[in-house]
Amino acid sequence: MIHLTRLNGNPLVVNSDLIKYAEASPDTMLTLINGEKIVVLESCEEVVSRTVAYRARLFGEATRYMPSLAWSPLPGTSLLSSGPTPAGPGEPGE
Repeated sequence: MIHLTRLNGNPLVVNSDLIKYAEASPDTMLTLINGEKIVVLESCEEVVSRTVAYRARLFGEATRYMPSLAWSPLPGTSLLSSGPTPAGPGEPGE
């Protein structure tokens, strides 16, 4: 859920998963997947930024409960290497 502001200044919390698209014309209008439209003070860029921050926070919290979701390097790569590892037999770049 992201915190936004209606044009009249009233705060609003929106389930960002329900946003179908956002358009600036000149006010920011959110169209939800059910067709409902909401006009907010925040810019489209701010709506996107808050949505990304919310999802990052949500994913971060989920990894505390499910360590298998935590990011790890792909097999055959290293965070310390200066480039990709050489391709093995039958792999591109051979």
